[in-house]
Amino acid sequence: MTNLERPVHPDPYALLPKVASFRVTSEQVTDGAPLLDEQVAALGNTSPQLSWSGAPEGTKSFVVTCFDPDAPIVSGFWHWGVVDIPAEVTSLPRGAGESDATLPAGAFHIRNDGGPKAFMGAAPPQGDQVHRYYFVVHAVGEEQLGVDADASPAVVGFNLAFKTLGRAVLTGTYQH
Repeated sequence: MTNLERPVHPDPYALLPKVASFRVTSEQVTDGAPLLDEQVAALGNTSPQLSWSGAPEGTKSFVVTCFDPDAPIVSGFWHWGVVDIPAEVTSLPRGAGESDATLPAGAFHIRNDGGPKAFMGAAPPQGDQVHRYYFVVHAVGEEQLGVDADASPAVVGFNLAFKTLGRAVLTGTYQH
């Protein structure tokens, strides 16, 4: 089976327990549409602007992630993770994924699956199927998720499974 013949992976968030939903928008990402060149690793590697509203009552912080379930590995590929965004923050500007210095006070990056503690743009294999990039804002019922900057995306995801009150999802696509 070649990469072009691989079955499409399911929506990973549809497999999780149901939580409240709220709204996330972006000036650079349109739901279901191809990402801009600036969100591609080799063409700009810039995180998109994100704004969210309508988080559930009791939200005390947010976590923002970007995940590609279509990577040609069983675990998918984590492109971005920002943890402990204060509850009063309802947006991240374009380029906030550059470093911790570009994040709101108290928030921090975890390593993406490429290694850096920053945003990593789309980078699917040449000729592979269309990949989906899930930009997700997780509303958390605690001020701190309980992980540090050395936590893996899997550990962050495990903690989110028990502490998420709501989720807002925006999905871009890209094919190399």
